[in-house]
Amino acid sequence: MRRMVYAAIVAAGLVLAMPVAPDAQEREPVDVSSLGPQVGERIPDFALPDQYGKVQTLDSIMGERGAMIVFHRSANW
Repeated sequence: MRRMVYAAIVAAGLVLAMPVAPDAQEREPVDVSSLGPQVGERIPDFALPDQYGKVQTLDSIMGERGAMIVFHRSANW
C-alpha cells in the first residue's frame, strides 16, 4: 500500500514539474461551427467506399434510429 501511495506522489510530482508549452496561452480559440456539419445537422448525400471496398451511401447506413458518422483523422499523413 505504501508503495502505491509513494508511486502516486512521484507521478503527480512529475506531472506538475512538466513544462507548459509556451504557446499554450497564445492559441486562438477555434470556431467549431465553421468546421463542417454540426451535431444534429443533416449531412449531404454521399457515396464512399468502406474499408472493404463496398460503396456506402447515407441511405445504406441509416438505421431505424438514424446514424452516427464519425470522422477519424489518422496520425499517419
